[in-house]
Amino acid sequence: MTVGVGVIGTGMIGTQHVHRLSRAVMGSSVAAVFDVATDRAAALAQEVGARAAGSWSELVEDPQVDAVLIASPGDLHAEQVLACLAAGKPVLCEKPLATTADDALKVVQAEAAGGRRLIQVGFMRRYDAGFRDVKAAIDGGVIGEPLLAHAVHRNPGVPDTFVGEMSLTDSLVHEFDTFRWLFGQEITATTVVKVRQSPLGAAHLRDPQIVLLELANGAVVDAESFVNCQYGYDVRCEIVGSTVTVALDNPRTTMVLGEGRRGESVPPDWGVRFGQAYADELQEWIGALAGGATIAHGASDAWDGYAASVVAETAVASFAQHARTEVQLVDRPALYDREAGR
Repeated sequence: MTVGVGVIGTGMIGTQHVHRLSRAVMGSSVAAVFDVATDRAAALAQEVGARAAGSWSELVEDPQVDAVLIASPGDLHAEQVLACLAAGKPVLCEKPLATTADDALKVVQAEAAGGRRLIQVGFMRRYDAGFRDVKAAIDGGVIGEPLLAHAVHRNPGVPDTFVGEMSLTDSLVHEFDTFRWLFGQEITATTVVKVRQSPLGAAHLRDPQIVLLELANGAVVDAESFVNCQYGYDVRCEIVGSTVTVALDNPRTTMVLGEGRRGESVPPDWGVRFGQAYADELQEWIGALAGGATIAHGASDAWDGYAASVVAETAVASFAQHARTEVQLVDRPALYDREAGR
């Protein structure tokens, strides 16, 4: 079975997904694409033998589109995901599921009312080999009881459109999902610690930032976001257990020795660091759809997307109030009645 995918959004990540789906992912084809940048969408469609839809709603309703991948701006996600639910089509939505917790909750409630999980959220770290090794070490009891974690999320730089608290809502939102998943626990409170402003970052962006995350079982995570670190894309973490620690470093590269120094390169951007994870995410999604499932096993679902959005809003409130702020989640609908993050 070949799954015909419609892709909404042909910016950087959307274009990458179109290329993967048409060239590298087994069992998929790109049936249609849409972007408000119509010339770009038309050129990409011609390149992969797809149709350029006249609107995103037309794409969703297209009978040749079996499933939808959403890579549009975040403020459009909720409306587009709800349309996919109404059409009964599986959807992989890039993070965030919605830009507000209220909108994310509307999506959860709509899916729960339908009684069928159709939504997968693109938190691709769950498909990264390194993070999966860390998860296996925790679940296998290798480190004893997981007690706390340290996390680093650094970008060499960000565009001028990256403003305000986007380090919390657009960058660290990955950590919010990752540590719910790694620990199998909901996050119950956040505390944003004020950090000295980097002189190299834009004045309108508070950078770097540190967030303390409290989990339901008492574990604590400190997560650093530094989106103007200058030197490369650096994502690492260490989980401290009662008997052992497990750490994730950047993927190993060739070691260079010379002039009295020993060094290795750092990934230049997220596309290089997590390129394989994105490919594996798409392959597992398509494989699940071809096998009759609606989302991949172990993927982030709508509840996970909602929970991450609530944590992000709570962190923004913590920064504004200079105080520890508790995370308030609604009761999880029976459709998602499973251990948190699994």
